[in-house]
Amino acid sequence: MSPVTEAALQALKQAIENSYRITVLSGAGMSTESGIPDFRSPGGIWEDEAAMQAMTHSFWRDCPEQFWPKFKAVFMNPVYLNAKPNAGHRALALMEAQGREVTVLTQNVDGLHREAGNSRVYEMHGSIRSAVCPDCRTRYDLDYVLAQDVPRCSFISMKGVACEAILQPDVVLFEQEVRYLGEALRAVRTCDLLLVLGTSLTVYPVADLPRYLNRDRAKLVIINLEETDEDGRADLVIHGKVGEVLERVMG
Repeated sequence: MSPVTEAALQALKQAIENSYRITVLSGAGMSTESGIPDFRSPGGIWEDEAAMQAMTHSFWRDCPEQFWPKFKAVFMNPVYLNAKPNAGHRALALMEAQGREVTVLTQNVDGLHREAGNSRVYEMHGSIRSAVCPDCRTRYDLDYVLAQDVPRCSFISMKGVACEAILQPDVVLFEQEVRYLGEALRAVRTCDLLLVLGTSLTVYPVADLPRYLNRDRAKLVIINLEETDEDGRADLVIHGKVGEVLERVMG
């Protein structure tokens, strides 16, 4: 285990400079520095069991009109909507701007990786920034969703009939499978460096991804405030805030 020492920062800088194909696995700790609260830490959102139970696919399916106000209270409140990319997001965008192939696999639904400038982002738990009609599959942006307490599809068919189905959020709800698992596995298997940032690696199947790293060619670096089950297998572990660490390394 490495604290945030100059030696640890230099080792991280060297690992980045020696890598062309970088895969990033980011979790809630990536976005806490943007003011977005953690979900599973003490005091986190999921300590409210009623809110957690409402964020299920079955609740949306059975009670969509009751679901949407609860969903908006959790994910579309001012904390989320006013959040901006932090130094950690900007550092990852800079890695790509410098010519590296950076693939971001994120468990976060806030869209901040894309806003910061990374172009290859797989939002494995979806995004709050869009919703989809479950019937005709028409997609809607965040402004449309926010304009209605319970957003409905406004698509008009060729027969002039309005769809009006209640939309489904683009966030992966409990009881649903994560997205882009195949793409994530390929990104981990083919990278030169895997950066695990701000995740405790306790939510599966995403938590298993570091085990697919090709250790003959790639390094594993973990930056997280707390220990993870993968710390003992990592080439470098830094217990610190992601944004602060990456900003010191990337400038």
